[in-house]
Amino acid sequence: MEEKNVVKFKKEEFTVREYIKNSLGKGKVSRVRIEYTPIGEKIIIATSKPGMIIGRGGEKIEELTGVLKRKFKLENPHIEIEEITNPEFDAQIVADEIALSLEFLGPMKFKVIAYKMLQKIINAGALGVEIRLGGKLPSARAKQWRFAYGLLKKTGDSAKIVDRAQAVAQTRPGTVGIKVSILSPYAKIDDRITIDDEFMRKLKEQEQAKEIKPKVKTKKKR
Repeated sequence: MEEKNVVKFKKEEFTVREYIKNSLGKGKVSRVRIEYTPIGEKIIIATSKPGMIIGRGGEKIEELTGVLKRKFKLENPHIEIEEITNPEFDAQIVADEIALSLEFLGPMKFKVIAYKMLQKIINAGALGVEIRLGGKLPSARAKQWRFAYGLLKKTGDSAKIVDRAQAVAQTRPGTVGIKVSILSPYAKIDDRITIDDEFMRKLKEQEQAKEIKPKVKTKKKR
């Protein structure tokens, strides 16, 4: 019985998050977190366009709060906006932007859209990026296309720091799936080695210590 309640609770939470994303529009919201406090539910919306989410005088926030109370029976929802200052490193925002461009310009321009976005992320300073497109692009048969640059961890603990997201574009020929992976320059990589003056100094000291260390002669047994 307890497991059923947990599943039901998680399902309702997922429905609330998806409703907020869909109601605010594709490309405006990266992620939605829900935290529960003694005074009510705190809903944190991460976005690169806070002005479009809040609306004039906060009217959109007030409207969304009213819907959450009526439709989802939340007792006291409190919405907070978390601004994303570097949208080029947010995989969900990038994936949504590619989807919007494909829907507006059409799938025939997919290479231009993908390379333009790839270059934008590289110029921002990302350590690695991968964009995957799947669908009728532009042939009659579905096909996978990959655009990549730099370093991206695929396995191990280091792979967890790679930001990954998916989006869907509804074009006239059909549905296009979009997968984006980005390794931000601000990501903490435990096994990363920076070769600078300090590193070279320590390396020289170690080499000198090996040369100075006296060799011990061993007597041969007769």
